[in-house]
Amino acid sequence: MRLILLGPPGAGKGTQAERLVNEYGIKQLSTGEMLRAAVAAKTPVGLKVASILEKGELVSDEIVCAIISDRVDEPDCENGFILDGFPRTIAQAEALDKLLEEKKLTLDGVVEIRVDEGILLGRIERRASESVDGPRADDNAEALKKRLAVYSAQTAPLVDYYAKTGLLKTVDGMQDIDGVFASIKQALED
Repeated sequence: MRLILLGPPGAGKGTQAERLVNEYGIKQLSTGEMLRAAVAAKTPVGLKVASILEKGELVSDEIVCAIISDRVDEPDCENGFILDGFPRTIAQAEALDKLLEEKKLTLDGVVEIRVDEGILLGRIERRASESVDGPRADDNAEALKKRLAVYSAQTAPLVDYYAKTGLLKTVDGMQDIDGVFASIKQALED
């Protein structure tokens, strides 16, 4: 099974990805982790990434796609994968489509976890105030508002993009964790 999870920051994508990994025996692929691993392994792409990061620049879509291409060929992705943090833009989605086509692979679904952004802000503020160890650096309303604005501008258009392909499955992310997971499983089976 090959999946993409979409949803704004704080929607619970990480929590649900972890459950899907356990349920279906697939691998969660985080672009950030893949970039760090490529740098640590000093692969040809990793050396390029290290040079780019040292300059404080952003890694291009082309390089991210190259890392994803290499990663999905690894044996632990044989049963499938969940892409975490990619694609974030229409251009990245188009590049992913091309990459998968070249490998004769297809996506099985794109799951949108839809949430009420106003309630998300309340959750983040509550989580920050209840944290025993103090809030995480990004657990504040101002940081979340910025992340939500970036999501709305860059990533939310992917909902329409994948709806046109017939791959999009939307679930109510305002349920409890178990309810969201049950809805995702049901959507994937439909």
